[in-house]
Amino acid sequence: MLDSLCYLYGQPTTKGVYKQNDEDFFVKEDLGYEPDGDGEHVFVYIRKQNCNTAFVAEQLAKFAGISPKLVGYAGLKDRNAVTEQWFGLHIPGKFTPDFSLFSLDGCEILLVKRHSKKLRIGNLKGNFFSLVLRDIDNQADVEKRLNLIQAHGVPNYFGEQRFGRENNNIDQAMQWAKGDITVKDRKKRSFYLSAARSAIFNGIVSERIAQKINATVLNGDILQLADRGSWFVAHQDELCDLQQRVTSAELNITAPMMGDNGPQTTEDAFSFEHGYIEANWPDFIQLFRQERVETMRRSILLRAKEVKWEWQSAATLKIEFWLPAGCYATTVLRELIA
Repeated sequence: MLDSLCYLYGQPTTKGVYKQNDEDFFVKEDLGYEPDGDGEHVFVYIRKQNCNTAFVAEQLAKFAGISPKLVGYAGLKDRNAVTEQWFGLHIPGKFTPDFSLFSLDGCEILLVKRHSKKLRIGNLKGNFFSLVLRDIDNQADVEKRLNLIQAHGVPNYFGEQRFGRENNNIDQAMQWAKGDITVKDRKKRSFYLSAARSAIFNGIVSERIAQKINATVLNGDILQLADRGSWFVAHQDELCDLQQRVTSAELNITAPMMGDNGPQTTEDAFSFEHGYIEANWPDFIQLFRQERVETMRRSILLRAKEVKWEWQSAATLKIEFWLPAGCYATTVLRELIA
């Protein structure tokens, strides 16, 4: 799904590889808070490798003698990487299992602490990444791109994971929208809807880059305060001031995560977004109405934080950065190497 999307700094020609081994891709979860030490939920912080998140949750439930439904996590983490993340087990009372006895290949428990609230999907601030890129054949080009990324960010595309293996999720969503299949499984419905909404978002961002209006505020655009969720509509008489605030990174231009109430933009921005959707994904509009999905907005630009890098050799780069929840490290790498 990403092959056809526009690049912000032009398609890289420099070759390189990442994830040559699991240790080259390290992810550390940032909940944005610390467990408070008291309550009905036992939070377990685990470093894992070659284990998917759902499997670890099942094994923790089995060890604690509780239903897998009582084990939560904030997000799925890649199996083929070294990752650190929290799991929350609902265990009321004073008894806390001795997790030093928990044994699972590829897993190490780093911390156990109680908390007063349940750990839910999406309940995190972001993730810290430490990645090693190898076999880079043009150090100067990558260095130039790193400086651009640090200064201006990258397109906030959803990664390939969102669309399933060989784009299965988006294919199934299209068949569902056309009435060729029915989807009764709630989890599959959620996956397919997410894929459809993400494909539209990616396409609108790419089209803005193609038309060179990715950094230009349109009349009727919806703008978001940087690092905050609140947003508002841009009006004609304030475009000059708003443009300056976007240029200074105080505000972000957004694109829709489509739902049953349209893109919510007005005027020129509505014409642009509605026109793109009608031309490329018209079958999804009725599906969103049918499923009563609420429209949301997402910044079209992703600004990584705490970006730093070190050349371990002329062909080996270690890069570190922090991304907000729901953003993909692969969208950063996409602007770096082919």
